[in-house]
Amino acid sequence: MTKRVLFLSNGHGEDLNASLVLKAFQQKYPEVEVAALPIVGEGNAYRRLDAPIIAPTRSLPSGGFVYMDNRKLLSDLRSGLLGLTWQQIQAARAYGRTCDLIFAAGDIVPLAIARLTGCPYAAFIVSSSSYYENRVSLPFLTMQLLRSRQCQVIFTRDAFSAQQLNQRGISKALFAGYPIMDVLEPTGKNLGLVPQLPTIALLPGSRLPESARNLGLLLDLAIEIFREFAPHPVQFQAALTPNMMLPQLGGESNRVEACTPLQTVALQKGWQYQENGRLYHAQQDAIVNCHCDAFATILQKSDLVIGMAGTAVEQAVGLGKPVIQIIGEGPQFTYRFAEAQMRLLGRSVQTIGKTPATFQDLIETAIQVKRTLGNAEYLQQCIQNGLERVGDPGGSAQIADRFARQLGIA
Repeated sequence: MTKRVLFLSNGHGEDLNASLVLKAFQQKYPEVEVAALPIVGEGNAYRRLDAPIIAPTRSLPSGGFVYMDNRKLLSDLRSGLLGLTWQQIQAARAYGRTCDLIFAAGDIVPLAIARLTGCPYAAFIVSSSSYYENRVSLPFLTMQLLRSRQCQVIFTRDAFSAQQLNQRGISKALFAGYPIMDVLEPTGKNLGLVPQLPTIALLPGSRLPESARNLGLLLDLAIEIFREFAPHPVQFQAALTPNMMLPQLGGESNRVEACTPLQTVALQKGWQYQENGRLYHAQQDAIVNCHCDAFATILQKSDLVIGMAGTAVEQAVGLGKPVIQIIGEGPQFTYRFAEAQMRLLGRSVQTIGKTPATFQDLIETAIQVKRTLGNAEYLQQCIQNGLERVGDPGGSAQIADRFARQLGIA
């Protein structure tokens, strides 16, 4: 009889990690029937794999970051959060009647839904780490869900968290790798880099309109960095999502606007938009090259990353890159988020300011960029820190194999 598994997750990073495990699992065990339930957002990571999605999905105003601003919860409730969640729970319970094992990635929400199905489950607590508080710091209900007999195995996002859970008597917790490091193979795209010149990556995030506002701040910062490094040149590569470089629907008629978000931001900030995503600032003779198809290559080739993102910053740290964060307006990339990310990722990450970045913050950041790139000892520490906090590639296949073993097919 064909075995069936369900992948549950609640958030962009959670979807990415779970989908990578799903992909590795399908490649090695194609005889198993798989399905997915993304609880937050549209679940595009699963859709790109053509994985069947068993319940309705919807993008809500908070983007899943309710914990960053409780006011966003009201917006989500007005947009149908309760009805959507009820439909998803019912779909999971129905699928669970004929399911052999569930892979639940995220926090208490997917774990609770997995528990409600009555089906055995594997937990990947990818949104939690003992690095945040230097100890296990999980809500009481989450710990109960992890201790449940239904929970067969617990995957953690780092070795330290597994060790801490083991010390609390939860022996089924283990670290088998962090899947997000498996999607960083360079694309081979020629970035046109000049050897020996410092290369700085700009990561504004992925969710519009926040990512557009973040990019505007990063372009202002690029000007200050050019001034700080003068007369010596520096090169910038911005890693954008496709939605930044595609025309948008706008207005009551839903007509297609002529400008892309990238072109709009460039115009507002005094940059000329040239072909192929190249931005030019005439007054400073400055260039920023923007790409939506070279994220891994940009990270690999960069000497330093300026990040206003979540998962992408984790990947940069995993590659041993120093990261400097500046604060945006949110809803995701606020100081609260940035500060938590510093605790999670350790010495590789520095944050300038505690409020949305001011002109003085940008000047201070430019100075810190130059200081960081000149600190050879610190740059070496970032490489070691990345291995400890994030780990090597290969996690997707290792987790998939352990999941298959729990299913009884490996």
